[in-house]
Amino acid sequence: MNNFIYSNTNKRYHTLDYFYKEKFHSKVFKISLNAGFTCPNIDGTKGYGGCIYCSKTGSGEFAGNKEDSLRKQFDTVKEMMLKKWQKGKFIGYFQARTNTYADVDTLKRLYETVLSFDNVIGLNIATRPDAISEECLDYLTELNKKTYLTIELGLQTAKEETAKLINRCHDLPCFENMVKELRKRGIDVVVHIINGLPYETKEDMLNTVKYLNNLDIQGIKIHMLSILKDTPLEKLYQKEHFKVLSKEEYIDIVVSQLELLRPEIVIHRITGDPKLDDLIGPDWLIKKFCVLNDIDKEMVKRNTYQGKKASKKG
Repeated sequence: MNNFIYSNTNKRYHTLDYFYKEKFHSKVFKISLNAGFTCPNIDGTKGYGGCIYCSKTGSGEFAGNKEDSLRKQFDTVKEMMLKKWQKGKFIGYFQARTNTYADVDTLKRLYETVLSFDNVIGLNIATRPDAISEECLDYLTELNKKTYLTIELGLQTAKEETAKLINRCHDLPCFENMVKELRKRGIDVVVHIINGLPYETKEDMLNTVKYLNNLDIQGIKIHMLSILKDTPLEKLYQKEHFKVLSKEEYIDIVVSQLELLRPEIVIHRITGDPKLDDLIGPDWLIKKFCVLNDIDKEMVKRNTYQGKKASKKG
């Protein structure tokens, strides 16, 4: 029997579906959007070429075609969702690249366009901690008063040595400061991390979660490193053949990470979702539902659950 308190299924971790149903008393769908943003790590403001794992779409493989209007992108996915679930509410997810990297007038136009669509109850905005200006923070504060707003920040790792290798171009103090600024304003924060980054050990990956567990975050996305075609990461892999996690190693690490996370932190994602045509490896990522099922099985096998080993001292 599953006694994990943040669950109405067999899951032993705090799923996004559970969170949305408790908060909105409805099925909620996130619709990924591409608003044509660039990134300060691409245009030279912070760096060039982006993070080494980023594809040409900037981590927005499922974010729609930027040549299409936001309305067309939104409606295309909405219609598919409504075929499966006739009733539902929607969150607009600005996913591709850095979605606060523009002047505030532009941001208002884009965000409020999506908020005007029927049954949209919130926005998720993926960005970098070094790409939110004071003026933008003021606007996000106002936006948070009229809709359910979540800001997603890419950390990927708490190990600064790895951060330099992946060309992240911001440090931990920058990240921590932005988490504090957003939380001062009551804005929910979701953090992206990546397991399997080159040369990281299991201990490094667990340390990233211990680090985050001490911060005031509301959610986390756990990804497995995807080696994608035509990226600097692919070149590094072909040259150095760094170790790539097996499915079994990934599952072991994820379950150990979940044990360390406070149970109230919502798990927005727990594995990768690469496009098959772009993927160099690992091949096991293609079978997403097998990975999800095996994580569930491993938690049952260990008789464990999210937060079992959580400690605020990390």
